[in-house]
Amino acid sequence: QVQLAESGGGLVQAGDSLRLSCAASGRTFSRRAMGWFRQAPGKERDFVAAISWTRDRTVYEDSVKGRFTLSRDNAKNTVYLQMNSLKSEDTAVYYCAAGKIFRTGLSGPDDCDYWGQGTQVTVSS
Repeated sequence: QVQLAESGGGLVQAGDSLRLSCAASGRTFSRRAMGWFRQAPGKERDFVAAISWTRDRTVYEDSVKGRFTLSRDNAKNTVYLQMNSLKSEDTAVYYCAAGKIFRTGLSGPDDCDYWGQGTQVTVSS
């Protein structure tokens, strides 16, 4: 069992930065890929970024490449999403997700076993 708790969301202006954190409980965190998804009102939950449990591979959705950086600290059971140069289209609820144990990566909701409750990010233009 893995429980996830996101934090760090808020209201910012376009061009600002935010860092989201996802704190995990459970023994298997270090053996699961971790990812972030986001869901805007009236839209589906979309993939944002993922990092392998070995920390040697990260994948980003095209619109956030070069602006967002995903990292993890297995000693602290925490994943971080650094978001720079935020745009109004980044406005959404951001969800942290844990992938299936020992699976190298994840790219969609079906690859995830556990979810956080979400944190709101609002970017005003």
